[in-house]
Amino acid sequence: MRRGIILVMDSCGAGEAPDAADYGDEGSDTLGHTAAVVGGLDLPNLEKAGLGNLHGSIQGVPPVARPSMAYGKLTEASAGKDSTTGHWEIAGVVTTDAQATFTDTGFPPELVQAVEEESGHRFIGNYAASGTVILDELGPEHIATGRPILYTSADSVFQIAAHKSVIPLEELYRISRIARKHANRYQIGRVIARPFEGEPGNFKRTYERHDFAMEPHAPTLLDHAKEAGLSVHGIGKIEDLFAGCGLTSAVHTEGDEDGLRHTIEALKTRDGPGVIFTNLVDLDMIYGHRENPSGYAQGLALIDSYIPALAIELTADDLLFITADHGNDPTDGSTDHTREYVPLLVAGMNGAGVDLGIRDQYCDIAATIAEGLKLPMPARGKSFLAEVS
Repeated sequence: MRRGIILVMDSCGAGEAPDAADYGDEGSDTLGHTAAVVGGLDLPNLEKAGLGNLHGSIQGVPPVARPSMAYGKLTEASAGKDSTTGHWEIAGVVTTDAQATFTDTGFPPELVQAVEEESGHRFIGNYAASGTVILDELGPEHIATGRPILYTSADSVFQIAAHKSVIPLEELYRISRIARKHANRYQIGRVIARPFEGEPGNFKRTYERHDFAMEPHAPTLLDHAKEAGLSVHGIGKIEDLFAGCGLTSAVHTEGDEDGLRHTIEALKTRDGPGVIFTNLVDLDMIYGHRENPSGYAQGLALIDSYIPALAIELTADDLLFITADHGNDPTDGSTDHTREYVPLLVAGMNGAGVDLGIRDQYCDIAATIAEGLKLPMPARGKSFLAEVS
C-alpha cells in the first residue's frame, strides 16, 4: 500500500446505531430519511459503489449486483457523537469519556469570566442555540455593543460568533485561543470561532470559521505516519480537529466542491507514500444543522459527481475510504448530531464487491491503513486489508 485516502462526508449517517436511544436518537437515519423526504436520491456513482448495499432503505439508491467498491458500515465505539471524537476514532483513537456539554445550563460563570478577563471582551448569550437562530436573536445587540456572542449546542463546543466589521478575524481568533486554553480543564472538545457578515435579518456565516480543538489524548495514525517520515496532508477542517497534530501539510477549504478539488489535486501531485485526509463539512454545517433535506440531497449529489474524478487518480497501490463521523438527520426536528452507523466504501486494489459487514469501531480504517503502510497498529481496531487487497 502506498497511500491511504480518507474522505469524510461529515454527518452522513446510515441508520440508528445500537445505542442511539442512549443519545436520544432512536429512529434516526440521515440517508434513509433524507431520501424519503425528497422523493429519492440520485446518486449514480455511490449507487454503483455499493451505498444501497450497505443501507437497504435509501429511496432511489437500490442495492446493485456487483458493487464497484467494498462496502460496509462502521459503529462508533467512542462516547459522544461529535466531529472531534469521530475523526479521532477514524484515525485510531477511541474516546471513552464523553467530552463535556453545557446544553441545559450554559457555561460556568467562572469559565466565562476567566475568558472575558484575559481577552478584554464581555460576552452576550451563553446558552444553547442554532447557529443561525442565535445570529437573528443577538446579532443586532452584538453590532450595537461590540460584545461577541457566546453559545453552545448539544455537542461539546464553546462557540464565539462575531461580525467581521465589528470584531476583525484575527481578534476573534485571539479570543478563541484564549478560550481554548481555559476550556481545557472543563474537557470541552472544541472552541469554534464563527465569523459572520451581512445585515440584520440577512446574516451569513463565512468559511473563515476556525475550530480550536483539544489535542487527541493518544497518538493517532497521523502521528505514527508523520514519525515514520511519510506525508500526511489534511484538507478542510482536519487541521483544526486534530489541533495540527500529526500533519505535515494542510489546506483549509471553502465548501465541499473546493475540498473535492483539493483532494483530486493532492492525488495528482502527492505521489509519495502517506495519508490524505479530507473533511467535507457542508452536509453537516449547511444542511444537517439547518434541517434542510433538499439541500442535503444536493450536497450528496455534488459529492457523487466527483467520485469518478477521484477514482481515476487512484493507483494500483492506493486505497480510498469514503465514510462519515456521525449522523445529522435533517428530518428529525433537531439541529443536533445523531448517533448512527456511518457508511464504509473502499475503492482500490481488488476489493470491488466485498461485503465488509458491520464493523465494531471506526478505527478499523486506521488499522487497515496502518497495516498497509507498516505503521504501529491502533490499540483498538481490526484491519480488513486482506479482504480488499
